[in-house]
Amino acid sequence: MKRAQLLTAAVVLIAVWEILALVVNQPILPQPLVVFSVLATELTGDLGWHFAASLWRVLASMTLSIATAAPLGLILGQSERLNRFFAPLVYLLYPVPKVVLVPIVLLFLGINDFSKIFMIFLILFFQILVLVRDQAAALRGELISSVRSLGAGRRALFRFVYLPASLPAVLTALRQSIGTAVAVLYIVELVATRRGLGYYIYLQGSTLFDYPRMYAGVIAMSLLGFGLYVLADVLHQRLCPWQFVEK
Repeated sequence: MKRAQLLTAAVVLIAVWEILALVVNQPILPQPLVVFSVLATELTGDLGWHFAASLWRVLASMTLSIATAAPLGLILGQSERLNRFFAPLVYLLYPVPKVVLVPIVLLFLGINDFSKIFMIFLILFFQILVLVRDQAAALRGELISSVRSLGAGRRALFRFVYLPASLPAVLTALRQSIGTAVAVLYIVELVATRRGLGYYIYLQGSTLFDYPRMYAGVIAMSLLGFGLYVLADVLHQRLCPWQFVEK
């Protein structure tokens, strides 16, 4: 996506927002200039701390999910026996909306940062696991045989064949899951916490009725998701350049 296209889309969205604010003409929909002014002020203050707390939770969950799901997906993709054993379990758990597990996770893990990180981890874990497993299992047999004929053992196959082949699947899973992960982050930050963008948005909108600050929080959370998506996209292009070669 070109920067000019993104900038044009952003301008269009702000213009639509401005028109709607003028039409509605109510405090519940302040004008963009008012909200962006509040955002600029708040990011260096209270909102900045909430943004940092949310960013930490998402980055921690992303790191944890990649560190666990990617190796497990590679193992299942390489071993037909293990995959046959675990496939029914993954098949049952993968489509379950993880957000419904929030009350259970909070009951068992408590109301703390780890429970919030764990919820986001669950979403990313299954996305990465399934995509990496399928990518590793789909590798052509003749490719693996040719590498083995050169004397490569299991460790060399993992490093030079399975890992590079599955890396695009990891980054694709991240991009696909970021929106859902940030949505779940908002939900878990509504529960018994005083740190995070979810708490900030709810406090300003539903308790203090400070709508410009509420919208500033919404934009900050949107920027968080957008920034993570761009990061995953850039990593994809840098780490997997062969997928972006023009044909």
